[in-house]
Amino acid sequence: MTDVLHAADSPHGAAALDDRSRHLRRLIVRGLEGGNRGHVGSSMSLVEILRVLFDSVVRHRPQEPDWPARDRCILSKGHGCLALYAILANRGYFDADALDRFCHVDGMLGGHPERGKVPGVEASTGALGHGLAIGVGMALAARMQRRDSRVFVVMGDGEINEGSVWEAAMSAGKHRLTNLTAIIDYNKIQSAGPTAEIQDLEPLADKWRSFGFATGEVDGHDVGALTRLFRQLPLANDRPSAIVCHTVKGKGIPFAEGDPRWHHHSRFKPQELAAMHAALGMSA
Repeated sequence: MTDVLHAADSPHGAAALDDRSRHLRRLIVRGLEGGNRGHVGSSMSLVEILRVLFDSVVRHRPQEPDWPARDRCILSKGHGCLALYAILANRGYFDADALDRFCHVDGMLGGHPERGKVPGVEASTGALGHGLAIGVGMALAARMQRRDSRVFVVMGDGEINEGSVWEAAMSAGKHRLTNLTAIIDYNKIQSAGPTAEIQDLEPLADKWRSFGFATGEVDGHDVGALTRLFRQLPLANDRPSAIVCHTVKGKGIPFAEGDPRWHHHSRFKPQELAAMHAALGMSA
């Protein structure tokens, strides 16, 4: 197997959204409306990544969230939690009505994922840069306990400015954790602007390779390409894997796509919600 696997011939982020992807985005909008706030762009760029993981890759049991033999999926970029909540609700971990009380004092779903409170959440995240280290620990534990569980850690591109990410990557490479996969939501925009201007990450795939990871790149909105690549994991039989997913911030909401101002939004105007509804074919 070659060390680098590339995306399909279509431009990164060009994949059209099918009915399931639009439905999951409608659930995200339901949460945004329920809380009157949320990370719009950061959640929308994640949908296909999490969809493919929970539909086709991660071994899990929604009715038994703590099943010992399950795979672990950590959303390290915890601010994108509405995408995780949408897929967990859709797969039956909890009722979608919980989205209506997103960020409510008496609600289950907070602005960042909380382990032990939300079924299906494997780690409390939001303080960026910690998910990969947690994943390394889980992968080592699985090896020591002779379990075949795999660990998937989904990170943001702005998040990997954090030095703790690369300390964890060095550890993963040292221990040759073939049961660990780092997945980067590379939408190229962080909270304050383009990653290329704030802290350029390129050459990103080469960085992961230099830390001992087998690497792949893919259009992060192409369900078929994601499925084919994820099903090849691990990409090497002696190293952890890293997948760079080229995505579009705010994918599916045209006025939010590629716009840093929609990283997070609160106190939505009626016309903003109406435009989201129209973009996703939601009834008023």
